[in-house]
Amino acid sequence: MTISTPIGIEKFSTADLAGLREELLHANLDSWQAADVISQYLITRGYGVSTPAARSSASRLESAGYPVERMQEEFEQLAMVM
Repeated sequence: MTISTPIGIEKFSTADLAGLREELLHANLDSWQAADVISQYLITRGYGVSTPAARSSASRLESAGYPVERMQEEFEQLAMVM
């Protein structure tokens, strides 16, 4: 079974997401700080991001333990093309 990614949806590298996951897990950040890290991750890849949306996403990801698959889903919704 092949899963196709719709056109226009960014597929972030699993290795990049895994690295970001490790950083988030080991940095002892609160949700607001994690949102800043997530925002920077997206900004450095050329995306805009809403601060309130990043905070909500960070909270959801934190409570789920930052699974890479969930991070991919969240970032697809969070990233705004500049």
